[in-house]
Amino acid sequence: MKNINSTQYMKNKNTHCVYRLLFIILLVSSYSVSTYSQTYRRISGWSDEINNRIESFLNTTITMNTRKVAVFDGDGTVIGQVPYYLADEALYRYADKYYKGRKDPLSIEKLAILNRMVKDGNNVGKAYVEDRVHFLSGMTPAEIMDMGYECYLDSYQGKFYPEMKQLIANLKEYGFEVWILTASPEFLYQKFLAEELGLPDTQILGVKSVVTNGVLTNEIIMPIPQDDGKANVIPTFIKTRPLIVGGNSRGDMDMLNQSGGLKIVVNPDDVTVRGEEDGPMNGYTVKQYWEKEGAVIVKCNDTPNPKMRFHTESWKIRTNKSNPQ
Repeated sequence: MKNINSTQYMKNKNTHCVYRLLFIILLVSSYSVSTYSQTYRRISGWSDEINNRIESFLNTTITMNTRKVAVFDGDGTVIGQVPYYLADEALYRYADKYYKGRKDPLSIEKLAILNRMVKDGNNVGKAYVEDRVHFLSGMTPAEIMDMGYECYLDSYQGKFYPEMKQLIANLKEYGFEVWILTASPEFLYQKFLAEELGLPDTQILGVKSVVTNGVLTNEIIMPIPQDDGKANVIPTFIKTRPLIVGGNSRGDMDMLNQSGGLKIVVNPDDVTVRGEEDGPMNGYTVKQYWEKEGAVIVKCNDTPNPKMRFHTESWKIRTNKSNPQ
């Protein structure tokens, strides 16, 4: 009886070990599948060299046990900006509809702000960027979101770069948080960017101002996401160093240099040689500088629709350069 029990005991022990081994194998297999199942989908329109470089970098992030963040500029980086910035078109068309030709105090005040912006002429400068917010003060966040969304539907639908949308889809596949950082008013861009890119509107950051009693005020919250301010927004509001940063212009240089991994530059200018005021970019075009720095340089089609008419044109704001693919 003792020998039978011993034999049975050994059989039971061996069976238990086999079950444990099978469980471990299944656990490891399950972990491997969940960890390594990310699939990179090739971005049509970009070369194999660019796709391979992006995919190789993303594969290095698979086992990272930390926040994986990518930050992209808005105008000219994920959505076309030709012939005019959506932020400008939204404001000027609103003014033409609700304020132009009227003599009430509100209309006079808002038109004075736009006339000041036009006179300044530098629609990428900090004063101009701040005045966009001053124009919107007194409106509710929902009203401003709808203003931007309606402008998008009427004049910019179809202007999102399909390559950048596919890139963002790949980043989501690899577990990245994707943020948009724009120098345009935050509420103006949140609704249409969040909808088109499938992002929470809380991950669309722009020029912020204090909301009191349900309406926007003139009190701007620092830092202003323009030039060096874009770089400061990242640790202030995103609170981690991004692994990927994408931009398109000189104004994105400081933000791009915050990247801990890939820098992606869309349609960089290769005509204007930058001056001393541009710091490390002095003596280079935007494209030359980023080629020297080893950034991934990509092309996306951004050309005007000749049938589309813009309110911004009548306000004599400069046009943005076309970038045919």
